[in-house]
Amino acid sequence: MPVDEGLALYAAAAEAANRLGLPLIEVGTYCGRSTILLAAAAREAAQGSPLCVAVTVDHHRGSEEQQPGWEYHDPKVVDPEVGRMDTLPTFRRTLHAAGLEDHVIAVVGRSPQVAAVWGRPAGLVFIDGGHTDEHATADYEGWAPHVAPGGCLVIHDVFPDPADGGRAPYRIYCRALASGAFSEVSATRSLRVLRRTGERI
Repeated sequence: MPVDEGLALYAAAAEAANRLGLPLIEVGTYCGRSTILLAAAAREAAQGSPLCVAVTVDHHRGSEEQQPGWEYHDPKVVDPEVGRMDTLPTFRRTLHAAGLEDHVIAVVGRSPQVAAVWGRPAGLVFIDGGHTDEHATADYEGWAPHVAPGGCLVIHDVFPDPADGGRAPYRIYCRALASGAFSEVSATRSLRVLRRTGERI
């Protein structure tokens, strides 16, 4: 994530955390770079609300573009015992190094399953998981309804021009706007910040 996108994510999280005092949800953790931005925002607001914590959801087996043979594959995060991706140890080291472990709840599981059992409003939901239509749609359908009124839905890797990247995040971004439940707050490169203004999604 480029610096300007990271700063935009942090700004949205800090604003939502301070205003609403609700959990900040991240869908798609990988090694935790964006998690520390949400956790820092949660730490800043935590004195005002014990509910203000970053909750990050990932199965830690890597999305489709991070598997062997793909451009973004990193062999250093493959568990040699099972021969599969495992980013959880790297993620934990990232949080420890940043001093933010106390401000993060890490949920290891698949996004649709976690969303189905999640039971409270969120101040912000950041979708940055798998980039296929199947995964992006499941993330949107599972998590967008949990965004509290006035809360934010943030979507990464939104590329209006197909030449710039995959289309699935762009499609869920368009769907969110078309629902009438969200309005756009800001656009920074491929990061879109939307605010929930309506009831139905």
